[in-house]
Amino acid sequence: MGIEVGERTASRTVLVSTFTNGILDPGAPMLGPVQDGGTIIANTAPGCWGPMITPRLRGGHEVTQPVYVEGAEPGDAVAIRIRDITVTSMATASGHDVWVEGHYLGDPYVAARCPRCGTLYPETRVEGIGQQAVRCARCGTPVTPFQIEHGYTVVFDEPRTVGVTVPQEAAERIAREAARYAALPDHSVQHPILLFAPHDLVGVAVRLRPFLGQLGTTPAIRMPDSHNAGDFGSALVNAPHEYALTVEQLELRTDGHMDVDAVRPGALLLAPVKVPGAGIYVGDMHALQGDGEIAGHTMDVSGSVTLQVEVLKGRSLEGPVLFPLVEDLPPLARPLSDAEKARARELARRWGLQDVEASAPISVIGTGPDLNSATQVGLRRAATLLGMSTGEVLNRATITGAIEIGRHPGVVQVTFLAPLANLERAGLLPFVKEQYGIG
Repeated sequence: MGIEVGERTASRTVLVSTFTNGILDPGAPMLGPVQDGGTIIANTAPGCWGPMITPRLRGGHEVTQPVYVEGAEPGDAVAIRIRDITVTSMATASGHDVWVEGHYLGDPYVAARCPRCGTLYPETRVEGIGQQAVRCARCGTPVTPFQIEHGYTVVFDEPRTVGVTVPQEAAERIAREAARYAALPDHSVQHPILLFAPHDLVGVAVRLRPFLGQLGTTPAIRMPDSHNAGDFGSALVNAPHEYALTVEQLELRTDGHMDVDAVRPGALLLAPVKVPGAGIYVGDMHALQGDGEIAGHTMDVSGSVTLQVEVLKGRSLEGPVLFPLVEDLPPLARPLSDAEKARARELARRWGLQDVEASAPISVIGTGPDLNSATQVGLRRAATLLGMSTGEVLNRATITGAIEIGRHPGVVQVTFLAPLANLERAGLLPFVKEQYGIG
């Protein structure tokens, strides 16, 4: 498989500062191994826009080189505890995109192509600032497959609590020192999106709430990093470029590209293991995002991440399972207070019940070509995981939870209160107790 870690001694802590070329490849060398129960500390590069205007990157993102976890085998799962996320960028830029016809082969995220000389994944150079600044190194033609239709440049305060969008003069001043303001990691090869100096929104104040758009395990087939999900991944089916997949091969994904804003410090994520060592990777840190990432992009930033990992032997998962912070749960999925429980029990006894069901929150990720498909996948995964019918999950998500949009067009969270008995049979009770003090 090309995973060169077999003779290395597993470390308690693995430091990560290197990146992929945009492709998650189960046959590529991994870092590590890290011990079961060990820590991964990573310096991450901005996702989305920077890689999207850097044609040599083939996946739309620039995620960290995967880490091998000692003892993890296909059919297991890994628990990933997010201990810390720190934004290091001083500024970033983003906005709604348009695709530039003739600048890509089939998929602008995956196969950028020079419109003049026809070179795929061309090397590029930067000439000045603005949306024509990134040019083919061979022929000098502006070459990025994306342009910003309506965008903004934002600066952050020192403690990284708030940001403000700035006018043209400030955006252009920042663009001339783009790598410094982006705090681009040493081994990153992307062109910072700050080069484009967008400035359509000015004077908008925002609140930072950083999270990870990419966090997961390596898929069992080579694929572009941003396409490791059912929505973006669907574009790979019968695609005209070298990363084309069949429908069956797309099922080998691990849905690490979630863009779920609850994947932040204090959350606990369970991810499927589909290759030896799991191959944990991280990236696409966002300074903030509203549910759905409806503009297609948000504030991508550099940062540092601390993760603690644990192998769950024999705990097969179809996709990610999340235990969010209580404050990130939908209102109906938050555990009842002691006063609410007492009132519910009193009501139950008046109607002939001995007690009410003991339950706790769970959030199952579903992905698909569109939101309806993603919801169906999430419902089915939840039903399989917890030994329920899909109809029961439908009812529980309706009266004790919600369907939340991670990313439009096709990532959702199916979140609800599940019976403790079902959670215990699924081997999830220890995580419920850890996260919510229940069980």
